[in-house]
Amino acid sequence: MLGRTLEPCGMDPMTGFYRDGRCSTGAEDRGLHTVCAVVTDDFLQHQRRVGNDLSTPRPEYGFRGLVAGDRWCVVAVRWAQAYNDGAASPVVLASTNERTLDIIPLEALREHAVDVPGDVSSLE
Repeated sequence: MLGRTLEPCGMDPMTGFYRDGRCSTGAEDRGLHTVCAVVTDDFLQHQRRVGNDLSTPRPEYGFRGLVAGDRWCVVAVRWAQAYNDGAASPVVLASTNERTLDIIPLEALREHAVDVPGDVSSLE
């Protein structure tokens, strides 16, 4: 995001529209799976309520179902919906595709950012 190289979002489970671990997007990604979310129980429950069940295993698609703490490239409109409903998950900005900004304001993403700075001494 913000002009930097897109960092991997999640490898276990393998995420991304292209199942390459990154929130990459292209013309065939009509849903815009561009937000690298660290899913929470609250977020998963919200998504199930709005018809986007991310926690039920779907072995026919090689999908084990998500649990709290998993990192997953979620559809920007779905994350925005959770945000508006008070159920947004944390976001890894370095792994969130810049195309997300077509849907979600940067301020909303920053409000839920969990990125770790390159220089961790600033956290001490």
